[in-house]
Amino acid sequence: MKTRFALALLALLPIMVACKAQDGSADTAPATNTPATSEPVQPAGTDATADSADEAATDTAPAEGGEEAPAQAAAPVPAQSQPVGPAPVAGTDYVVIEGGQPFQPTAGKIEVVEIFGYVCPACFRFQPLIGPWKAGLPSDVKFTYVPAMFGGTWDDYARAFYAAETLGLQEKTHEDMYAAIHIQQTLKGERGRDSVEDIAGFYGKHGADAKQFAQTMASFSVAAKTNRAKQFATRSKITGTPSLIVNGKYLVKGRSFEDMLRIADHLIASERAAQAN
Repeated sequence: MKTRFALALLALLPIMVACKAQDGSADTAPATNTPATSEPVQPAGTDATADSADEAATDTAPAEGGEEAPAQAAAPVPAQSQPVGPAPVAGTDYVVIEGGQPFQPTAGKIEVVEIFGYVCPACFRFQPLIGPWKAGLPSDVKFTYVPAMFGGTWDDYARAFYAAETLGLQEKTHEDMYAAIHIQQTLKGERGRDSVEDIAGFYGKHGADAKQFAQTMASFSVAAKTNRAKQFATRSKITGTPSLIVNGKYLVKGRSFEDMLRIADHLIASERAAQAN
């Protein structure tokens, strides 16, 4: 599946809609909906011809106070987590989130969150990189997907994400959902608004009872989870997707998707060193 996903992705790139990034690492943001954040989201189509598939924007303001880049880990770390390249610089490579907190703190774990949207073209392009990177993270790192809540169809798919999680389907349908929207186009995504029945029908093809799935999307527990996701995105001051947030403290920027992951590796190492001290 992953090979087919990547090949289909390459074929689709020339016709995909490009939007403006919020964090200097991707090139999408909600197209027509008002974001649930404290900063404006660039409309769809901005700089569509200027950015390459994973070219970064650099429109996030430097962190206030001129914070220095966090210190590198002094203790030995697992080989797969050794960061490469120069140490990241605050305000250029990442933003320090004032008063930031992890989405779901876990003792002894460093949290990495991707705030994403299934309807987001750049998130779709990021997935072939973030998926393998996530799989190779050391055992002391906890990776969590958090769906963006920018209104309209974004919120519908956020509810679907948490309904799938509740029913044990999220992990095995994550890439298939991207494919259904951006490759097969059996779901509309941002080309139109899919009904709850349309979305539930997709999960029905992956083992869910479609009626039960629709009911779960409307449940109190899913509403509580989406509200929490919305609050986290607002607190983290994201303005578009995909966004990477390390331990609730650092909003990753970067010049490309690969650069995002490199910077995240450094910030993980810094947090590991801080916890060891």
